[in-house]
Amino acid sequence: MKTEMPLIAAMLKYKAENIYPFHTPGHKGGRGMVQELKAELGSSVLMDVSLMSELDDIHEPESYIAQAQALASQTYGSDACFWAVNGTSQAIHAMLMTALQPGEKVLLPRNAHRSVAGGLILGGLEAVFLQPDYCPAFGIHFQVQPEAVAQALDGDPAIKAVLLTSPNYYGVAADVERIAAICHARGVVLLVDEAHGPHLGFSELLPKSALQCGADACAQSTHKILGAMTQCSMLHVRKQRLSLQRAADVMSILTTTSPNYLMMASLDAARAQFQERGGELVEQAVRAAQQLRDLCGKYAGLKLLTEADCGGLRLDTTKVTLNVAGWGYTGIEAGELFRQARIAVELVDPQNVLFLVTYADVQEDYLEALARIEKVLQYMEAHKKPVEALREVEPVPKSRVVRSLREIFYCAKEDLPLAEAAGRICGEQVSFYPPGIPVLLPGEVITSEIITYCQKMKGLGLPVSGPADSSLQRIRVVR
Repeated sequence: MKTEMPLIAAMLKYKAENIYPFHTPGHKGGRGMVQELKAELGSSVLMDVSLMSELDDIHEPESYIAQAQALASQTYGSDACFWAVNGTSQAIHAMLMTALQPGEKVLLPRNAHRSVAGGLILGGLEAVFLQPDYCPAFGIHFQVQPEAVAQALDGDPAIKAVLLTSPNYYGVAADVERIAAICHARGVVLLVDEAHGPHLGFSELLPKSALQCGADACAQSTHKILGAMTQCSMLHVRKQRLSLQRAADVMSILTTTSPNYLMMASLDAARAQFQERGGELVEQAVRAAQQLRDLCGKYAGLKLLTEADCGGLRLDTTKVTLNVAGWGYTGIEAGELFRQARIAVELVDPQNVLFLVTYADVQEDYLEALARIEKVLQYMEAHKKPVEALREVEPVPKSRVVRSLREIFYCAKEDLPLAEAAGRICGEQVSFYPPGIPVLLPGEVITSEIITYCQKMKGLGLPVSGPADSSLQRIRVVR
C-alpha cells in the first residue's frame, strides 16, 4: 500500500478541476510566464497556486497541511512537525525562540552555523560558547564533548538551553544521547541543528537521529539529503519541555504569508518516500558512498575521514571527506580540478574536499562521475606538489564577547581597514563559507590573531560571508 501524501493529493485534485484563477500568482498558471521558463517548468506551473481554503493554510493548518505535518511527526517521532519553507535557518530561529525568553542564555559550540546568530538577535538571547574538539590530521572541528557541556552548565546555572550541530558538515555526530541526559538532569532543554541529518534514524548503518537520542527539538534540512526542493526544511518539537503552541506561534511569525505550494508538496513527498522506504534508501546511499570511498582509498597519500578518526563519535559515512594535503594540494585547488572535470563537490576547505552522496546516486551517470573523479585523482597523483609548501592549517582563534548581538545590531557602525581593526568591537559577522563557521560575531573584540587568521584564509582562496566588504579588506566596527 502506497504511503499517503495528503497535500499532493489535494493539489492534484485542484489542478484537475481546471478552475480559472482570478487570484495570485500573477502568471495565472503559466499563462503569463516567460516562455523559456515555462518550457522548463512544464505542467508544474499549474500547481503554483495561492494560499486558499481548498488547500489549507500553513499558519493555521486544519486539513491537508495538518495531515501531512502529522505524518512527518509520526515518521520522525516528534510531538509536532512544522514545515519551514524559509529553510533550516527559519527552523533554527524558531527553535531558539520557542525554547528561550529574551535575555536568557544558550550554550552552543563555536562552530554553530551562522544562522544561529540570527536566532540570537531575533530572540534577544545571550550565547555562551564552547570550543569543539579540533582534529589536526584533517584540519577540521568535530563536536563538543559531554564533559565540557556538563562543566559549562554546572558553572553557569543561568543557561536554559544547549544547542548542538549534529551531525556537522563532515558527518561527525555529537554524543547527543549523553548530552541529552546531562541537560535534562539539570532542567536544561536540548536543541539540535540536524540540518545534515534528516536521513538519520532509518538505518543502524548511520548514527541515531537527534530525537532518538532524546533531543527536545531539532531542525532538519529536508532538501539537503532527502528529495525535497531547495529551501524546504522541518522543525520537530517534543512537548515534555517545550510548548507546541509557542512553537506554532513563532513559526507563524517567521513564515511567509505566501508559501510556495510546490515546495510544501515536495516536503510531503520526501517524507512519504522515507516513511515508506527509508531503510532501503539509506542502505542505497551507504553503498554508493562506499564505491567512492573504495575509489579514493586506492591512492597512497590521500586520507579518507572514517569513524576510527572521530574519537569514539559516530560518522555518517555518506559524507565522504577526502584529505589531499599529502599530495601538496589545498582542498580549494582540488575542488577546482574536480569542477573542471564537471564534478561539483559539496565543500572545500584548506585540506579537504567533501563529497555528499545520497540515495539518488545510483544511476548510470553516477558511475560516469566516479570515472571522472578517478581521472582527476590520477592527474593529481602525477602532479604532486611539495607537501611542505602547503600552508599550515590552524583552528579558528578564540574570541571574546563584550556586547550582545542584538545591541550591536542596532548600534552605529563605521568601517576601517581590517589590518587596523585590532582592539575594536566587531560590528558584523565574518565567516568563511562553506561551512559558515563564524570567525567573528558582532560584539566580539577583533584581535591581531583573528586578523592574521582571516588574511590566511583569504590567501587560501576561501570565500568570505557576512561582511559588507566581501573582499574583507575593510570591516565594520562599532563607532
